Amino acid sequence: MFFSVVIPTYNRLPILKKCLQALECQQLNNNNLVSDYEIMVVDDGSTDGTQEWLGKCQAEFPHLRWCKQSHQGAASARNIGVEKAKGDIIIFIDSDLVVTENFIQAHAEGLERGKQKTGSDRLFTYGRVINTSNFENPTAEPYKITDFSAAYFATGNVAIARHWLLKAGLFDTRFQQYGWEDLELGVRLKKLGLKLIKCPAAVGYHWHPPFSLEQLPSLIEKEIQRGRMGVLFYQKHPTWEVRMMIQMTWLHRILWGTLSLGGRLNERTLAPLLQWLIDQGKSQLALEIARIFLNWYNVCGVYAAAESLKIK
Repeated sequence: MFFSVVIPTYNRLPILKKCLQALECQQLNNNNLVSDYEIMVVDDGSTDGTQEWLGKCQAEFPHLRWCKQSHQGAASARNIGVEKAKGDIIIFIDSDLVVTENFIQAHAEGLERGKQKTGSDRLFTYGRVINTSNFENPTAEPYKITDFSAAYFATGNVAIARHWLLKAGLFDTRFQQYGWEDLELGVRLKKLGLKLIKCPAAVGYHWHPPFSLEQLPSLIEKEIQRGRMGVLFYQKHPTWEVRMMIQMTWLHRILWGTLSLGGRLNERTLAPLLQWLIDQGKSQLALEIARIFLNWYNVCGVYAAAESLKIK
């Protein structure tokens, strides 16, 4: 199997370098499961010097191929990556993911085990993602209960035969804002009968900077965007399961409305507590508390978008 690791990126140059370094150091077993691999980076209109750096680093990264587009979002970038990829197997990761040295081999072995067990390649492998804010040594972070994901298909760490992506129709490029483009594709893959194979040996460390109050405006905007894209998701797949996923139910409205006191607990009223926790070295706890009002913003975004489209 020839693997293409498809990575969309946008203004993440420092962590992208670590991402590519880890992928260049892959250890492959002599069991012929992986004939070779490439790293296919699609720059989504970065303005931080990413394109200039990619144009100069080929000697350091012999597996690297890259291309660029104007800023159109991750869905469009991933589609271009798949279309240009040489591999018969596609691995999707994000450009802020740092993987272990057996990452590709683990996905290959997971795919092979699944194929032997089911008698078909109608499957994909889903690796483990561990969140970390340790930039210097991201792979030192242990797995935490908060790292668990119940998603069926998420592009943070997944390997799938290219022909199934083409048959499903690739990513919907109408998802130009934050969220849901991968899970929406997952619904179409599930309809094709693809089986999820958990692959915990394929580990990626998802880096993000330590939480600070300065991040709140962008985090709030992401939640509002996620609400809008969630409604697009529901328009395509108007099921109760999708309503639950995008938090467009009375249950979510009551839950986050109650916990946030109808929005009264927000980025302004909770700022002193959040800053105190950050000063105590508990930025992750501060972020978990902030998720109360961030989820409320998301629910409000969902219902505002649904109302504008007259969706009940």
